Amino acid sequence: MALFQKKSPVPEAPMDLESVMKKYDRESNVRLWEGTPKLVVTCILAVFSLFCLYVTLFASWLEELRLTSFVAFIVFIGYLVFPAKKGVQKVNNLPWYDVILMILGTGSFLYFTFNAVSIIQQGTRFEWYQIVIGIVAILSLAEVCRRSVGLPILIVAGCFLLYALLFGLSNPSLWGKIKYSVRFLFYSKEGIFSTPINVCSKFIVVFIIFGAFLERTGIADFFINISNAVVGGFSGGPAKVAVVASAFEGMVSGSSVANTVGSGSVTIPLMKKTGYKPEFAAAAEASASTGGQIMPPIMGAAAFLMADYVQVPYSQIALKAILPAALYFVGIFVSVHLEAKKLGLRGLSREELPQIRPLLRQVYLLLPLLLLIYLVGTSQRSIQYAAALAILAAIFVSLFNKGNRITPKRILEALAAGGQGTITVAAACGIAGIIAGTITMTGLANMLINGIVTLAGNHVFVALFLTMICCIVLGMGVPTTATYCIMAATCAPILTRMGVPAIAAHFFVFYFGIVADLTPPVALAAYAGAAIAQANPMKTAITSTKLAIGAFIVPYVFALNPAMLFIDTTVWEVLFISVTAFLGIFALSASLEGYLFGHMPWYERLFSAVGGLMLIFPGLATDVPGIILVGLMFLAQVIRKKRVSLTA
Repeated sequence: MALFQKKSPVPEAPMDLESVMKKYDRESNVRLWEGTPKLVVTCILAVFSLFCLYVTLFASWLEELRLTSFVAFIVFIGYLVFPAKKGVQKVNNLPWYDVILMILGTGSFLYFTFNAVSIIQQGTRFEWYQIVIGIVAILSLAEVCRRSVGLPILIVAGCFLLYALLFGLSNPSLWGKIKYSVRFLFYSKEGIFSTPINVCSKFIVVFIIFGAFLERTGIADFFINISNAVVGGFSGGPAKVAVVASAFEGMVSGSSVANTVGSGSVTIPLMKKTGYKPEFAAAAEASASTGGQIMPPIMGAAAFLMADYVQVPYSQIALKAILPAALYFVGIFVSVHLEAKKLGLRGLSREELPQIRPLLRQVYLLLPLLLLIYLVGTSQRSIQYAAALAILAAIFVSLFNKGNRITPKRILEALAAGGQGTITVAAACGIAGIIAGTITMTGLANMLINGIVTLAGNHVFVALFLTMICCIVLGMGVPTTATYCIMAATCAPILTRMGVPAIAAHFFVFYFGIVADLTPPVALAAYAGAAIAQANPMKTAITSTKLAIGAFIVPYVFALNPAMLFIDTTVWEVLFISVTAFLGIFALSASLEGYLFGHMPWYERLFSAVGGLMLIFPGLATDVPGIILVGLMFLAQVIRKKRVSLTA
């Protein structure tokens, strides 16, 4: 099919991207502020960002004081930004009940802040009013989470709390159980103020602010334009642009839906115009955008939590993620290439492609990212200091970009955007801390571990499969950060006990928490892409799952053989693993597409799939038969192509 040959008789209505974001991304359902109220709210959000930067970089506060004041700020701005329900919002409207909830919630956390020392010293002796304050604080945070994140994570938390109050605690009276639960979940470091919120306040918030500044330098447009210039002219160019640009944008943003809508608004219409089916166009963008959370150097927020959980420097986490992430994006790239060949699609014309020389003059926009990679990779500075210096670099490089030059107003907007972007992650981290704390205080973690270990027996694969199902089910509608926190507390220890290295176990649950955004029936990134493409949502989700097949296979590989994560291996072994794994993902993608040099009959697809899987798994015992199977498929395709060319 030639470029632009298929034309719709009726022009499509322009897609309202804001409505798509509001439908599939709760973070976009915010209050409408205008005029002076908007300026006031913007300033409050900017002050929160400055507060976080100051506390993270310079202050040496008591941890209880730092964390409680951070969450108090989150509750305050959470009610300022997010309304009680979705839908059309009145301008400059803050209902009286939200004011009360804001005051009560913020006040409850500030009570802990201003009485932190005395609360620590009083041990287990708590007055009734302190328990009431703790209950109000937990409920107010839960309501912020409902507004900004959604109900699924609260349902999970509610089930665990209900289990604790009914069965999990030995105290005979209900009040005794409530008192113990509040003391454990609010007045200790085992609940709300545990690892997730601690990492969020120290590291994640600074990177969110960095992302907000980086967006205002115009780097997203630069990534799309440079991708267009490099691969846009090849067969099926717009789809390849979507993959490459999303891989680059993954260095900036860790939100699947935001990436899909942001770059998809440009790439999906181009893919459809080129000749891709709407479902495939939407799926290509959604699967590539979801990969942003596994793409170093700035991965999803959960990656920072992983570094803290497994006690490994973040630079090592990012390094170990390179090969799996590369396999993921190569798999999608190969699929869109073969789909283009199968449909006979061409790329963009020379007139439609951006000129490379003007783009090369904008290469300075990469300076903040390069600086961040250097500082994190060399460990010369702490992660938060590296991000702070990268923010200053982003401000500096913007001065050379007339269209996106940073002004005081834009600095204020970037700080406000960073503050607003922190609310969702922090609320999810707080509730995830409650879930993990409940599991700890009831001893449920050991029960789950022993139960699944007994069920799986000595079969690691069974435990991996059960863990995958848990991650995908829990990740449906729950942010990746919260999903990872829960699975890190429950399933990762199971895998570790069964012999999987700790970092491989945590990477495993991290990956499957992410692909939930693509997996039916709740595939938010795929549905957002389908809305832009005006495609069937379920077909788009199924196609997304097929394109992202690497994310479903690679975790099993590095869990069973962690050499792919550069664990207990050599440089030569890594090179060999890389070559065979890339060949394997190519063969697997060809099998799923049913096309290489021509259409593949079922037995060639079977050879290609089995051989590809064997090549992806490291080791000569699987690589040799894998090469033979893939070689037979390749040879059959070459012979068939020659026959076709001779008879043509």
